[in-house]
Amino acid sequence: MNQPGIVYIVGAGPGDPGLITVRGLNCLRQAEVIIHDRLIHPQLLEEAPAEAVLIDVGKTPGQRGVTQAEINNLLVQHGRGRVVVRLKGGDPFVFGRGGEECQALAAANIRYEVVPGISSALAVPAYAGIPVTHRDFGQSFTVVTGHVRDTAYGQQGWAALPTTGTLVILMGVSNLPYIAQALLDSGRPPDTPVAAIQNGTTAGQKIFTSTLADIGQQAAGVQSPATIVVGEVVSLGAELAWFNG
Repeated sequence: MNQPGIVYIVGAGPGDPGLITVRGLNCLRQAEVIIHDRLIHPQLLEEAPAEAVLIDVGKTPGQRGVTQAEINNLLVQHGRGRVVVRLKGGDPFVFGRGGEECQALAAANIRYEVVPGISSALAVPAYAGIPVTHRDFGQSFTVVTGHVRDTAYGQQGWAALPTTGTLVILMGVSNLPYIAQALLDSGRPPDTPVAAIQNGTTAGQKIFTSTLADIGQQAAGVQSPATIVVGEVVSLGAELAWFNG
């Protein structure tokens, strides 16, 4: 009799392969099929058994890739009778569509387990020397996506965000000029420090610092993937910088 399958929805962390959890690494080492995102570090894929099937379902900005429906179908197809790892950047439930994938598996009556990962919303600022909270500079933080489904967050959405504390924006590079203007219109001071951290936690990390008034003009120099941090905590980056790539 065939053994029942299981799908592990694993967060790989933000880029540095050393940031995957012990549980996530153990799942990789027993996988028969790995369905992975575009930005997964190659060292992590080397942890898989030699006979494991690797399926790249990564999405490249501006290009048509594998759709979410197609990914869901792959998970269901391979999850019947096999050990599958769905390897996702960051954390599966932080703008990672992990919830949608779990819904598809649940509807197909396939066992699954979620293995949380370290989100780029926390790790990337940390590697840039920027604490998302600090008693003197920001006692709260908010994480948002730079786009939702087919449109930007929307003027009303940005206006509803706090105008104090730290704001971390994921997947917002293409909309950075719009986002900066929306935050200015919503009451954030023009001299609010901003950092755009490209390829964070990796050897290719680059940090662009500016103010909310000027960051939109620099947007052309920032490439995806990048994490945007808005708030006074950004001013600590030069003092607390520790990562040299």
